[in-house]
Amino acid sequence: MSRIGKRPIPIPKKVEIKIDRQHIVVKGPKGELERVLPTKIIVEQSEENLLVKREDESRLARQRHGLCRTLVSNMVEGVSSGFQKRLQIQGVGYRAQAQGSKLTLNVGYSKPVEMQMPQGIEVKVESNTQVIVSGIDKEIVGNIAAKIRAVRPPEPYKGKGIRYLGEFVRRKAGKAGKK
Repeated sequence: MSRIGKRPIPIPKKVEIKIDRQHIVVKGPKGELERVLPTKIIVEQSEENLLVKREDESRLARQRHGLCRTLVSNMVEGVSSGFQKRLQIQGVGYRAQAQGSKLTLNVGYSKPVEMQMPQGIEVKVESNTQVIVSGIDKEIVGNIAAKIRAVRPPEPYKGKGIRYLGEFVRRKAGKAGKK
């Protein structure tokens, strides 16, 4: 049995959960998320916990068990506390600006790169080089952070580019000087 799938999901006090067969709706102080789980997975609610179980021991059910438990757990955590990803911009003249739901990146191209954020995603810029992407859906937050990083990934020679906060970029030596 899946070690992750066996663990119960604790439900915080201000979170409401509605289960209708495979459709699950989670409401909390930060917002509301819903998802349709695949077949062969059952979600049961006790007083303070959610249990994700499988209908049978088929290969498909075993494969989906841990994944579905993690998806439901992320929904509960997202509506109660939310998720955030931090990005750091390095390079001379590289900077970011946020205006409402639009992020403008000046990262060495001839024109600034403008990105429109989807609904439910909030972007903040601290000190022109720190970008914080936050929201209640972990999947969308991670996807948007990856798209921002893909605008100018860190290069190995000078280390310029956009990276996750704390990400280590292995540096290369470059050309040796002429003698």
